[in-house]
Amino acid sequence: MTPSTEARSNLTFGQELKQQRWDDHRFYHQSRITQSLHLFSALCFLASYVLVLFNPIAASLLGWTVAMWSRQIGHFFFEPKGFDHINKVTFDHKENVKVGFNLQRKVILFVAWISVPAVLFFNSSFGGLFSQSGGYSFFDRLGILWWVMGLAGLLLRTFWLCASRSVQTGLVWFTKILTDPFHDVKIYHTAPIWLLRGQWLDPMDDARHWQ
Repeated sequence: MTPSTEARSNLTFGQELKQQRWDDHRFYHQSRITQSLHLFSALCFLASYVLVLFNPIAASLLGWTVAMWSRQIGHFFFEPKGFDHINKVTFDHKENVKVGFNLQRKVILFVAWISVPAVLFFNSSFGGLFSQSGGYSFFDRLGILWWVMGLAGLLLRTFWLCASRSVQTGLVWFTKILTDPFHDVKIYHTAPIWLLRGQWLDPMDDARHWQ
């Protein structure tokens, strides 16, 4: 059991959801560019949530090609990777206590993501999963496969957290992921304004006071 797990063992569902969101914000969203990209990504995901009711394939393509990529660019290229003076922890420490997908896990996820269209391009049946006469276009098949991969990644990580930490932690993380777009719009809607004013990093005054 990690220290963060032990500290959260007595939290209610709502309290742990708030804690996971808070840790995610203060540890991984210090860059105003990252926050702005998350705002854009959140709006795209919300559009996907609506689109899935009418065209699930288009929702999958929008979610993976626009919303997901714009969401992760900031983490890889704009977030500080050195010692976190605001939270007084090393970057390795943050990666170790990350409940969801840390950068290492995200690399694996994106390798799998880009492998799907590559394999599909050379093998249109995807190893016999699709019939050659099924009437599906390349993008139809890609959207379906990305749907399966997204759901599998979400459920597998949830089950792993349920087994390795607690059922509540797994369900909280599952809830957090699905509701992140709404929460991101709420807390990052002013990020582009701060960025235009020349503020590259959020001073994280709340995090400093939390210490």
